[in-house]
Amino acid sequence: MVKAVRSRGEDVRRFLLEHIDVHAGDIAPFAAKQLGITRQAVGKHLRRLLEEGAITQTGETRARRYALATVSEWTRRYRLGDSPAEDVIWRKDVEPVIGTLPDNVSRIWHIGFTEMFNNAIDHSEGTIITLRIDKTAVSTAMLVTDNGVGIFRKIQGALGLLDERHAVLELAKGKLTTDPARHSGEGIFFTSRMFDDFRILSGGVYFDHKYGTNEDWILEPNSPKKGTTVWMELSNHTARSSAKVYAKFASATGEHDFGKTIVPVDLARYGDENLVSRSQAKRVLARVDMFKVVIFDFAHVPAIGQAFADEIFRVFALQHPLIEIHAINANAEVRSMIERATAR
Repeated sequence: MVKAVRSRGEDVRRFLLEHIDVHAGDIAPFAAKQLGITRQAVGKHLRRLLEEGAITQTGETRARRYALATVSEWTRRYRLGDSPAEDVIWRKDVEPVIGTLPDNVSRIWHIGFTEMFNNAIDHSEGTIITLRIDKTAVSTAMLVTDNGVGIFRKIQGALGLLDERHAVLELAKGKLTTDPARHSGEGIFFTSRMFDDFRILSGGVYFDHKYGTNEDWILEPNSPKKGTTVWMELSNHTARSSAKVYAKFASATGEHDFGKTIVPVDLARYGDENLVSRSQAKRVLARVDMFKVVIFDFAHVPAIGQAFADEIFRVFALQHPLIEIHAINANAEVRSMIERATAR
């Protein structure tokens, strides 16, 4: 009985920690309603979290607000001229700051850090890498910043793309590297899909991917930033594993390869422009012949033209009969155009 009561209390406190950022000013009534307990009971758990230093409080009575407390805050700079090695920095610096976490969580952080730090070493052409780690009772966030040429600009130049925005579309597909002799092109793709939130800010482009969605977002900041900044956040208690993320994009045959990609078609658009031309379709199709299964995600795409649909679903399909092609999240208008192309 005592164990059951303790478990219930832990569940309540975890709920408070997971929702306190969004409900900073009304966490007590919100939790009471959602959990079916009294506000007095919620208050008891809030006081315990305050005593443990897991949360902070400002204001009194109706003006009272709560927030997650930062358990640890750490920053360090590394000079690329000193030839830093990501495995050594992980072992000596990062892992102790990350602290004791479940094995699956620690493994994701190990993969994410080493991939992003190594990318900065090998590709940034910069002189300094700055790491910052912020940890709360709920989650851990890491910032990896370099002062180099910028990831999107470098991809744009290497692939001869029209602008930096197209580099995000290529990153979203996966298997992209500007140095194939030393890199597989899988690092950023898989890392972005392991974390709760993964963001890259570089030049005039801001890229964001959230776990559980097929969508990637492009925003254009008001003032372009030099170098590249990668931000990763992960729950300290997630049940997710790196193995499951890898498996999601393996071939249907069970082979241990990167055989499947999900292409966010919306990233090929500029603002509210329509996707109507074959040149736009060819932009979407670039490098997808490297995969065995290609899923075109039409979320947020209101319409497509006949030529665009024909280039992907008839011309490309005929040229690559061994590649499985699928469309998801297409509205009725888009679906109708795809059906017209495949019916020919």
